[in-house]
Amino acid sequence: MNKKIYDLIILGCGPAGITAAIYSARKKIDFIVISKDVGGQTVYSSSVENYTGYQVITGAELALKFKEHLDMFDIDLKMPEVVKNVRKENNIFVVTTDKDVYYSKSVIVATGRVPRSLGLQNEEKFKGRGLTYCATCDAPLFKDKDVLVVGGGNSALDAVIQLTKYANNIYIADIAEQLKADPIMIEKAFSYPKLKYFPKSKVVEIIGEKFVEGVILENIDNKSRTELKLQGIFVEIGSIASSEFVDVAKTKDGEIIVDCACRTSVEGLFAAGDVTNVFAKQVIIACGEGAKAAISAFEYIVKSKE
Repeated sequence: MNKKIYDLIILGCGPAGITAAIYSARKKIDFIVISKDVGGQTVYSSSVENYTGYQVITGAELALKFKEHLDMFDIDLKMPEVVKNVRKENNIFVVTTDKDVYYSKSVIVATGRVPRSLGLQNEEKFKGRGLTYCATCDAPLFKDKDVLVVGGGNSALDAVIQLTKYANNIYIADIAEQLKADPIMIEKAFSYPKLKYFPKSKVVEIIGEKFVEGVILENIDNKSRTELKLQGIFVEIGSIASSEFVDVAKTKDGEIIVDCACRTSVEGLFAAGDVTNVFAKQVIIACGEGAKAAISAFEYIVKSKE
């Protein structure tokens, strides 16, 4: 084996990964960070009002603050690279990306989550053609257009709130009987006079030739269908853990199972943030978990050298 063996490789550069990197740098660990981007899902939040120290800050601004803190240290950031596989051979972890292969004594998985899709056959066809998974990115593109937001949680209501600045008619459809978002967000969203809500409904078909021209909603109880003419669909139905590249104990939803010290079922492999089964997916919690993972990895590295 001719390649350099690092003490630690951190996968992901969102809140958990960045915090883990900062802690690792302060402890003088020999490590690298591999990620496809910086900031993770944080950059897509239009407004963060529950991160201690900032009364109100956009997700993009908070991610920039994280990156500025990271840049205080001389950290080797391999980006953009996509992790394809992580395996352990003879007590050494082999991390394969779309560009290279790396080796380390320990790994922290902090790869976060990816948006959940609608699961429709023609969904791929309409991506970027009226179908989007990011209101923060694409809401301004739908000025005076009619749009549908799919979902009933905070991310869905946040999308509605953003779209009220640009869109015309806004529809929101969710399979649940009641919206799950925070009451303050529901109140703010429904102050928009051109918002119509379809509870217990799901998208069963996207209509259009080259671009989105409408959708068909189906009521999950009586199977009645409603056709809506519109130009945009914003999918906000949650996310799935980005953990498919590593063989480790996971929940049925693919979340990596960790203990209170961010240890996984594989010795030397740690995980932190939204990719894990830790309760509540919040930026501030991900940061704390990233710190814990780095401390645990440091202790593991020290013991392995004894």
